[in-house]
Amino acid sequence: MSRKNTQTLNSIHMMCRMDGLDEKLLYQRSKMILSTYRSICWSAMGRADEVREDLACYCGTELDEALIYLETFAPDEARVRFEERVKTLFETRWMTELVENTMVRVRAYPCSGDLYCELLSKCYLTCFKYRETELLEILDMERSTFYDRKKEAVLLFGLSLWGMAIPRLKAFAREGQAVRQNPD
Repeated sequence: MSRKNTQTLNSIHMMCRMDGLDEKLLYQRSKMILSTYRSICWSAMGRADEVREDLACYCGTELDEALIYLETFAPDEARVRFEERVKTLFETRWMTELVENTMVRVRAYPCSGDLYCELLSKCYLTCFKYRETELLEILDMERSTFYDRKKEAVLLFGLSLWGMAIPRLKAFAREGQAVRQNPD
């Protein structure tokens, strides 16, 4: 096999065909999610700190007391604003859990899953953003091999997300909806 035609890449091509996924679109979407992950987490931490500070202003440091105040005594617009802020935090947490679960799936990939997981983690997910030279040294790779494995890792991430995780969530949501419609 050549450098560009690896067993993993051939498997990815086959899985994309089997799942009816456009490989180029899969790569673009996966790269977009991975590229924004670090800033989304940073933003969520800031928003969580703001919510915590607002709660401290309402009732000190006791979360239960602050929530009771918001529910029973706070003006409607304050409660609605707080609920919206908390909702966005929960949505962000849901997205980060989806990425984390997808990374577990990438790690479980039978052919160098640990390497792909580490590559994605170091390139996109850690708080610290490494320079290319640092990544090459840490991963002990040549530049061309690094970029080949990175592309494979992004595609594996996409397959794990859109080929497995999201379809499972959709099925779970449909089942939950069916149970709510037919509670018997």
